[in-house]
Amino acid sequence: MTQGVTGFERWLARRILETRGDPRLRLVLWNGEEVASGSAPAVGRIVFRDRRVIPDLFLHPDLGMGDAYAAGRVEVEGDLATVLKLLFAVPQPLTLARRAREWWELFRRRSHSLAYARDNVHRHYDLGNDFYSLWLDERMAYTCAYFPTPTASLEEAQVAKFEHVSRKVWLRPGERVLEAGCGWGSLALHMARHHGVYVTAYNVSSEQVAWARERAKAEGLDGRVEFRLDDYRNVTGTYDVFVSVGMLEHVGDENYEALGRVIDRSLPAHGRGLIHSIGRVQRRPMDAWIARNIFPGSYSPTLEEMVGILSPFDFAVIDVEDLRLHYERTLEHWLERYEKHAAAVERRFGAKFARTWRLYLAGSIAAFHVGNLQLWQLVFHRGHARELPWNRAHLYERRG
Repeated sequence: MTQGVTGFERWLARRILETRGDPRLRLVLWNGEEVASGSAPAVGRIVFRDRRVIPDLFLHPDLGMGDAYAAGRVEVEGDLATVLKLLFAVPQPLTLARRAREWWELFRRRSHSLAYARDNVHRHYDLGNDFYSLWLDERMAYTCAYFPTPTASLEEAQVAKFEHVSRKVWLRPGERVLEAGCGWGSLALHMARHHGVYVTAYNVSSEQVAWARERAKAEGLDGRVEFRLDDYRNVTGTYDVFVSVGMLEHVGDENYEALGRVIDRSLPAHGRGLIHSIGRVQRRPMDAWIARNIFPGSYSPTLEEMVGILSPFDFAVIDVEDLRLHYERTLEHWLERYEKHAAAVERRFGAKFARTWRLYLAGSIAAFHVGNLQLWQLVFHRGHARELPWNRAHLYERRG
């Protein structure tokens, strides 16, 4: 029997819709009644399957909608990413309660423990190589791609990203490269194969390191690339170049000084490097639902915080690029591929897991689209160095 809707519940539903600010969205209540805040044609409908959703949204504003969607208590009619773009486009009011929640989230996630860092990485990256291979590109690149043209394929864009990074640090044959957080090893293998360098890569994900070692051996590059199953804080040796693509989000700002010391002791006077990271314009904690369900312990820094890793050690930032729209396009490719294999994901992990990851990918598209998230690449060098490219021509010149 369908539950009725009280006048108070109807008012609360309308308030929820009005606070999102876009009249192109509709709410559909558990009895089929539609709630609208204007007369504009609907772009999407958010369907509440039961009456408990409304109090959950008010009592748990950071988690309620995500949890309800993952559990199947909320459905979205229309394109999920498009609906989320409309929802995210209107900032939530920064109330005193929200400030308190964000302060608490920033405080409680702090940990210097190596074991804690390994556990966080294990919970995300060690879900299984077969899971990620369903929707990543053939090289298993799980970071923002670089699209030379908007119509480039995901495979083309990931290779272009490897080359873009390599050129930014102007690699030269025979040099030694330190990579902190190497994923499945695709960047390290590209640098060794196409630029003749030797790469030592650190990663605490056993699944990723096993995959990377197998690929290096199969491609005949195991003599040029070494994948170490260890934390970046245990780095030893001296290198010409430091590269970190997609690891900083897992470091935590409480460990930025430690990362700066690692970079400082690893690079000589001519050393240079690049850090590639998801970031924010203003200091904020990671979305609470993402932090709990997808990336535990994660934090996306501001640009100032990224620069602050380097400046105490006499490193100067010499180039900054924001690839925000490139990450939006990357995620669109990932979600499209994910949807093709969603049934297989659900069979293995269950419906809640499959819906959680769909919401994560679609929500990330929306977050980069509206500017809640950025993607920065910083190139740096010792502050007194003079061996620098005169311009950016080397990034875009055609090579055979």
